[in-house]
Amino acid sequence: MHIEMTNISKLFGTNQVLFDANFELQDGEIHALMGENGAGKSTLMKILTGVHQKNSGKILIDGKEVTYKHPIEAEKNGIVFVYQELSSALDMSVEENLFLGREITKKFSVVDKKAMCATTNEVLNRLGLEINPNETLGNLSIGQQQLVEIAKALLVNTKVIILDEPTSALTDKEVDKLFSVVRLLKSQGVSFIYISHRMEEIFELCDRVSVLRDGRYIGTKKISDTNKDDLIKMMIGRDLGNMFQKEIIPIGKPVLEVKNLTKHGLFKNISFTVHSGEVLGFAGLMGAGRTEIMKTVFGSFKADNGEIILDGKRINTKHYCPGDAKNAGIGYIPEDRKEEGLMIEKSIKGNIGITNYDLITSNGFIIDKNKENDLSKKAIKELSIKCTGINHLADNLSGGNQQKVVFAKWLYTNPKVLILDEPTRGVDVGAKQEIYSLITKLVKNGAAVIMVSSDLPEVLGMSDRIMVIHEGTIGGVINKDVATQKNIMTLATGGTINE
Repeated sequence: MHIEMTNISKLFGTNQVLFDANFELQDGEIHALMGENGAGKSTLMKILTGVHQKNSGKILIDGKEVTYKHPIEAEKNGIVFVYQELSSALDMSVEENLFLGREITKKFSVVDKKAMCATTNEVLNRLGLEINPNETLGNLSIGQQQLVEIAKALLVNTKVIILDEPTSALTDKEVDKLFSVVRLLKSQGVSFIYISHRMEEIFELCDRVSVLRDGRYIGTKKISDTNKDDLIKMMIGRDLGNMFQKEIIPIGKPVLEVKNLTKHGLFKNISFTVHSGEVLGFAGLMGAGRTEIMKTVFGSFKADNGEIILDGKRINTKHYCPGDAKNAGIGYIPEDRKEEGLMIEKSIKGNIGITNYDLITSNGFIIDKNKENDLSKKAIKELSIKCTGINHLADNLSGGNQQKVVFAKWLYTNPKVLILDEPTRGVDVGAKQEIYSLITKLVKNGAAVIMVSSDLPEVLGMSDRIMVIHEGTIGGVINKDVATQKNIMTLATGGTINE
C-alpha cells in the first residue's frame, strides 16, 4: 500500500496544530515518524485513520483520493492504529479481545466458538507467539498485550499498522520480540508507521524517517543517510549540545536516610542515604522493585520493617501516608503520569493547585483566584509548557507537557526530597533536556533528588551515585566517576564488579 498525505492542515477551534504537513509511506517499508511532543505526529495519523477530519489537504492511497470518516472504515481498508495507551479489555481472554465487536457467527447469529479458536491459534502462530488464547489478558505483560493488539490488527487483512510509542513500557526482551514480529510482518507485505522518541530504535528498525516540528513537515531521510544529531536538529531546529545539564554541585548534609526497609514479597533490607545537592540514581531491570521502594518511602505502600529518617527525625511509618510525606517535604513524580501523576480531566490550574493549596488560599481555607491563576501562569512560563492557557485540560496536552505539569505540582512545594520515577519516559529530546535542567536547578537550591530510570545514559549523565537493585535487594552502589553501562547491568543481573 502506498500512502501520500499532502498539505494537511488541522485546527481545533482557533488552535492550528498542523500546517500543510506531508507524509509518504511506500509499500513494504517501516517508516519512522518523529518530532517533539506536540509536533502533530499522532494528530496526522488520526487524520489518516478517520479519528479526526482534516481542514485542508489530500490523502492518496494507491493513487486514489480518500477521506475516512471513522477508524472502522480505515480498518476495513487495511490501516490499523495501535495506540500508546492500549484499549484492551483486561478482564477478558486473549481470544475474546481479538474478536471483540467482530465475532464470527453461524446461522441465526450464533457465535462460532470453534472458528474463533482456530483463527486465534492461526494468527498467534503466524506471529510466533506462545500465548494461551484462553488466558485473561490482564495476566499478560504489557509487551504481550501489545503483541495481542498487533495480532488483532491481522484479523482484518491489515496492510499498514501504525505503532505509537510501542516500547515505552516494555522490557528489553519484549522490545526484541516486538521487533522480530514487525520484521516478520514486513517480510509478509505489511508496512509500518513507527512513532517513537527512541533514536536507537529508529536506526535499528526503520527504513526511512520523516520529521514534524510545530505541526510543520521538515523533511524525510533514509535511515542510512542520516544520524542522531541530524535528526535532533530537524526536530528542535537547533543543535542540542550537551544533553545532560547536571553541574558539579557540592554535596551537603544527609536529608533522607532509609534503613533496612522491607516489604515482604517485593524488597528487603534496603538502606541508603541521599544528601542535599545530590542526585541519587536508582537502576535495575524492570520488576526489580525500584518503584515499590519509592512508593514505600512516599507512603503509598506500608513497610513491614525498617526506618525512614528525614532531617535526622524518624518518621512514624505505622500510619504513614502520602499526605504525611508531602507535609514532611517529600515529593513524588510517579512512573505513570496519566494514572497517578495527573487528574487528566482537570485543567493545568486544577492540577498545580492540588499540591500547592497553601500558596493559593487566603487564611488557609478560601482559594484566592488571583493567586491560583498567577501560580499557574508562572509555571507555564518557567517550565515552557505548550498550551492555550491555564484552563487547558491536562488530557489534551502532549506527553512532554503533561510531565512538566506533574513537575510543576511539586516544584512549588519546595520539596526537601523529590523522587522521580522514570521522569522522561515518552518525552521528546527537547523536553528531556528541559527536565534535566529542572533537576539541576532543584539540587542547586539544596534539594535531594532520587531518580529511578531505565534509561542508562540518563542515569549515568545525571546521577552523583547510582544504586542498583537486583530482585528486591541492593546489588551495589557505584560512584559516578567509575560508573558504566556495563557495570550497572552486571549488578542488575546479580553479578559483581571490582571498582
